[in-house]
Amino acid sequence: MKIKQLIGDRFKERPADCVIDSHALMLRGGYMKYVASGIYSQYPPLRRITRKIEQIIREEMDSLDGQEVQFPVALPAALWQESGRYDTIGSELLRFSDRNGAPLVLGMTHEEAAVQLVREYGQSYAKYPFFLYQIQEKFRDEARPRGGLIRVREFSMKDAYSFHTSQEDLEAFYQRCLQAYKRIFARAGIPEVISVASDSGMMGGSLSHEFMLLTPVGEDSIALCGECGYRANLEAAECIVENRRDEQSQPLTLTGTPGAHTIEEVCQLLHLPREKACKAVAYEKETDGGLVLLFLRGDLEVNETKVTNFLGCGIRPASLTEESGLHPGFLGPCGLPDGLTLLFDRSLENANNLCCGANREGFHYTGLDLRRELGELRYEDFAKLQDEGICPRCGRRSISISRGIEVGNIFQLGSKYTEAMGMRYLDREGNFHFPLMGCYGIGIGRLAASVCEARHDEFGPVWPLSIAPWQAHLCAVRAENPDVKEAADRLYGELQAAGVETLYDDRPVSAGVQFSDADLLGVPFRVVVSPRNLREGCCEIAARDHSFTQKVPLAGTAAHLLGLI
Repeated sequence: MKIKQLIGDRFKERPADCVIDSHALMLRGGYMKYVASGIYSQYPPLRRITRKIEQIIREEMDSLDGQEVQFPVALPAALWQESGRYDTIGSELLRFSDRNGAPLVLGMTHEEAAVQLVREYGQSYAKYPFFLYQIQEKFRDEARPRGGLIRVREFSMKDAYSFHTSQEDLEAFYQRCLQAYKRIFARAGIPEVISVASDSGMMGGSLSHEFMLLTPVGEDSIALCGECGYRANLEAAECIVENRRDEQSQPLTLTGTPGAHTIEEVCQLLHLPREKACKAVAYEKETDGGLVLLFLRGDLEVNETKVTNFLGCGIRPASLTEESGLHPGFLGPCGLPDGLTLLFDRSLENANNLCCGANREGFHYTGLDLRRELGELRYEDFAKLQDEGICPRCGRRSISISRGIEVGNIFQLGSKYTEAMGMRYLDREGNFHFPLMGCYGIGIGRLAASVCEARHDEFGPVWPLSIAPWQAHLCAVRAENPDVKEAADRLYGELQAAGVETLYDDRPVSAGVQFSDADLLGVPFRVVVSPRNLREGCCEIAARDHSFTQKVPLAGTAAHLLGLI
């Protein structure tokens, strides 16, 4: 490929709306073009990268005896109604009707389609286990696309589904797939990716892991223990608290707190630490609009994923009106009207001498003793694990919170989908059972962008050889010089004949322009033919990662470069 024929422009200026480097570099380097919010077209360099990522994934999936299939993009809503997800998933799922009025969805994940494909095939225990995968475009109507390909609405994804007759077999395959994922990320150039325990979310199931590239620009928060190696997405991390009850409970006392609405303002006014506050957070259920009041210790934050999982439905911040009889900033657990869902975080269990809202404008209580005022309550874990918090595994105060980009995930789904959709098999004794499933996903474009985020310098991406768009970038400096043009053309032909993927720049532009474009394209090896090098009978080979620069005799360049590759 000659660069003068390569569609897509490269430019120096960083786009103003790019908040992370990979997004900016992939726009500046001519990898992709914005179409609409969270939707991009791919230019040839990015398509060559993603094809190589897909090939790595195919090889690893095939090594697990995976069988590649293809599911439809548009699916009948009836399939999602069978599983129950049609009504439980929110607006991320794009719903529409065809010309006959039949309801359809755009697939954002394909558990239902996988079950529909094999539920007749898998009627006998003798057919198990088996493993299917596909690489396909999907659509998720993401509310807040960001970071270029990091969070988009239309995306290419590898999703895979395994089917088993026992939990032991599922767990054994799950571990094999976990190791295959580690190999995929290492081969793609980011071996530092870690696996963390995660929340199953809309997928369901009992156990799941996410694969995270730790980076300050990541949108996920990861809890890490430096002592025992515990790792979990903050959404799934258990919050361990130390509850200390005062020896003597003070009387419940109504206290005026005019103008103090936040925990900080109230505690400052009452001269109490935040640990001695009972904080209230109000939500509405997305299903029926019912009000939910969650109470937790004043120094903690709500983990909304835990609340959603507990309630079994989505939630949103409540808009409290005068008709509700509730007063924002002065909410408390005592004297509430009927009809509310009340949740109590376990940070309040056995607590006393707390301050809380009095459910009256301008007033709080002090001396709150939940056991005395409200009797026996049910306490659950609804709080976020905090930096320097207690590790759920080893019990030491050794947790640190880092940011990360999720580049893959795996789930043990159990029989959630097979049972809901009536997929059964007959065992040796003639008894019916529901197969157990696992599912395994990797976003192709997000993985490419994550590699760019992890492997770049101020001038452009530094693509690993395994997924680089080309292996060599040949620059004919002063291409208008007949000797340079002849030597570079000959070398280009030799590299092609040797099977080296080569991008050839023979444009009559300055060396600075050529090298700037080469930096943005990030090809691992740059080969320079110039008048100076020709006078020495050689050419220059430089690594994009700046690890070496060497002069090589012109006649042996192709063989030498092939050896490097």
